[in-house]
Amino acid sequence: MSQFNNKSNQAVALKYNAAKNNAPVVIASGSGYIADKVVEIAEKNGVPVYRDSSLSVMLSQLEIGSEIPEELFSSIVDIYVYFLNFKMPGLRDEA
Repeated sequence: MSQFNNKSNQAVALKYNAAKNNAPVVIASGSGYIADKVVEIAEKNGVPVYRDSSLSVMLSQLEIGSEIPEELFSSIVDIYVYFLNFKMPGLRDEA
């Protein structure tokens, strides 16, 4: 999942692996050209992009490879639930 902030042109990509991590991990972060590339790569690969300027500012302060802090769990869960409520192109149906 990527976070993208149009106003300051920041993007943060998160990945969650329950077998390895207790929380989603920042796997990419940047501003300007780097933010544009993070979003471009996410969209090309069917990764959902969520736009939230205040959250992207907070997440962009984290180091690459770090888990998100517990204080942001609720915000991230809300985003995951948001995406789960919509059928994403390219995702297969699991019955």
